Parts: sequence; C-alpha cells; structure tokens
Amino acid sequence: MKVSAYTATSLDGYIARPNGEINWLIEADKSGGKEDYGDKEFFDSIDCIVMGRNSMNMVMSFPEWPYKAKRVVVLGKELKEIPSQLKDKFEIFSGSLIKLVIELKNNGCKRIYIDGGKTIQSFINEDLITDIKITKIPVLLGEGLPLYGKTEHDINLKHIESKTYPRGFVKSTYEI
Repeated sequence: MKVSAYTATSLDGYIARPNGEINWLIEADKSGGKEDYGDKEFFDSIDCIVMGRNSMNMVMSFPEWPYKAKRVVVLGKELKEIPSQLKDKFEIFSGSLIKLVIELKNNGCKRIYIDGGKTIQSFINEDLITDIKITKIPVLLGEGLPLYGKTEHDINLKHIESKTYPRGFVKSTYEI
C-alpha cells in the first residue's frame, strides 16, 4: 500500500502564510483551473484522504464538498463531532497513525493521500510515508508555515521524476 504526501510549496518551502492563508497559491495559477498539473491522475489513484483539523477547516469553507466518492479521515483529538451539513462526508480518528494505516490497508485501501503540513510531518516522523509529490510554485513568501518540520533522523529520498509546467511550476516525485 502507498501512503502519499501530495502538496505544493512556495520556492522557499512554505505551504501557507503565517496566518494559514493560501491565496498566493490560488493567485499563482492564473490558468483558472484549466491546467491539471497531474492532480486528476493522482486523485483517481487514491482510495482515502487523511487530513488534520486545520485542513478540514479549510475544506469546510469550500462552496461544495471536493472529495466525492472518497473516504475521508480527519485526525484530531479536539474535533469531537461532525457538523450536521457534513454527516457521511468524513470520519474522525484520534488513535495511533500506525493503527490507522493498518486499518485502512485491512479495509482494502491501496493508496492513502496525506494532506496538511502537520499531518504530513506526523506521518513522516512515524516512517509511514512511502512517496512524496511536491509542486514548487515560483514565489518567495519569506515566512510562513513550512511543509517540513523537525525530523527524528535524516530521511533519504529517491528522486523518481520532475516535470515542469508553463507557469514555472515544478512537480517532483520522490520515494522514501
């Protein structure tokens, strides 16, 4: 089973501004969503999305639910209840990440998408990520929320491929 991190960062490694805003990412893609960047292929390859509370708060602000027909698991000890408008859209999990991955594998998941900076960091520190797809956006934020935090040890990556896009985006794929 694959456990995949799939995200975008500024050229200086930030996933969001200090206040959590990602408007710079939306502004960077002036194609108005016409360029796919491989997102559809990746999304079609996943069975389940695991995200943290902060990512879920952002998703809840979207005009419509973006994860139709996908199992969504939200991590968090603070999130106790699913809002009524989102019943049957996601489930809450507060146990060990290893236990979650085993449970998802036993339920037939072949690929899990890990979303959100802190969640990706937690999965990396538990040695659960199998591959990373990261798109570098040609903008320098100078400060913000980094994708990677402190790690317990060096994590060696194997470069699989990089692809460039007309807007200057560079998507690189690594295996751990």
